[in-house]
Amino acid sequence: MSTFDVHHHATYCYTGGKPFDAAKPTVAFIHGVLNDHSVWILQSRWFANHGWNVLALDLPGHCRSEGPPPASVEEAAQFVLALLDAAGVEKAALVGHSFGSLIALEAASRAPGRVTHLAMVGTAYPMTVSPALLESALNDPQRAIAMVNTFSHALLAPPPSSLGPGTWLYGSSRALMRRVLASNREANVFHIGFKACNDYANGEAAIEKLQCPVLFLLGDADQMTPPRATQALVGKARQAKVVTVHAGHALMSEAPDDVLFALRDFLGLPA
Repeated sequence: MSTFDVHHHATYCYTGGKPFDAAKPTVAFIHGVLNDHSVWILQSRWFANHGWNVLALDLPGHCRSEGPPPASVEEAAQFVLALLDAAGVEKAALVGHSFGSLIALEAASRAPGRVTHLAMVGTAYPMTVSPALLESALNDPQRAIAMVNTFSHALLAPPPSSLGPGTWLYGSSRALMRRVLASNREANVFHIGFKACNDYANGEAAIEKLQCPVLFLLGDADQMTPPRATQALVGKARQAKVVTVHAGHALMSEAPDDVLFALRDFLGLPA
């Protein structure tokens, strides 16, 4: 792990069990709403053990990272760029899931010369959140957590390469979301994150500014961000690649190997 000072707050990054070395090629993993760095456990460790520098971050106000949670995609994107500055990283590949995919997109559009690759996992644009879910996230977050998990999973248990045989995906995801929510007693990171997704309106303008290749990594059974909801962005990306795997919205745990192999191939690593 590494901790960096970003905007005078400690920011936690999981480095895949390897010392951080800014001289190596770098990939930054950005989690979604009410998640943390741990959702990238398989992918981050693999890259860290195959010659890459890994920064799997906790967003501000989430779990091990200090500071107020970002209230917008734009604010979160500026944080990611500031984190790269703090880490001494000139260029990086950005990989984001859901909310994190919008953050990665916006960051890449603001500093196109610094982003070598952009992978948008479980993404959609616009990333509209239903009024009922927004209201529940604000006023009854435990109910909203149950709703999100119902819509996010297509499988009950993961393949062996993820969290281990017999792991109950719904239960482990709920436990993570409850832990992330409880990690911040001053702000409702659930509602803040969902509102940021819902309010983001710069996606098409952002993707037109990119200079790097873009991977859209989608789940064919995703009810939160269905594959058809990426069409506006795919059509405007100059160097777009679309990979669809058999999974719901929780791609990294439901199809861990497929997600890893898609990222490996996209970043040009040998099989």
